[in-house]
Amino acid sequence: MLVASGTFQTDSTLLSAIALGDEAAFTILFERYRDKLFYYLLKHVKSPEVAEEIVTDIFMKLWTGRALAEQIKDIGAFLHKVGYYKALDFLRITARHARLRQVYMDYMSLPGAPRADELVISTELKALLYRAINGLSPQRRMIYQLSRQEGLTHEQIAALLGLSPSTINNALVAANRSIEKSLRAYAGQTDILLLYFLF
Repeated sequence: MLVASGTFQTDSTLLSAIALGDEAAFTILFERYRDKLFYYLLKHVKSPEVAEEIVTDIFMKLWTGRALAEQIKDIGAFLHKVGYYKALDFLRITARHARLRQVYMDYMSLPGAPRADELVISTELKALLYRAINGLSPQRRMIYQLSRQEGLTHEQIAALLGLSPSTINNALVAANRSIEKSLRAYAGQTDILLLYFLF
């Protein structure tokens, strides 16, 4: 499926195309939501550079995990939720640095700032995902990590490991099913998707 023009494409159509590897569709979606996500993050992290870095990271993860893109029902809400957790991660890490701690203590005291208990949510979600990944067989875990963390294509992984692309595809399908099964005991469908894109 190729997307010729972004003007009349719905988010659903773009996500379906992205799931099939359509770079043009991804570019359209990126341009549609980049600024909205940037300004949303800027309100939380108070730094244009950090906000831009998080935006880039989120869209890179979206492309790397594009096989799951079609499952996203509301991309705007989804990007904001992922962005929110990324911002919490930034604030939590920044709080460890003495010279910035007071700035963000002041920020945390503002009305509407995230509660202290919310700052550990994304860490807990990631811990669940790590546990599920570690439960995979060694080969499936390696293939999964090369795909998800390194962003390698099926063909690149196949060449690296001396396996066929179909074997890589089958291993990734099996790995995703195994991980999803493990996560369902702890999280709903929306949180499962968040885990994939926050990882």
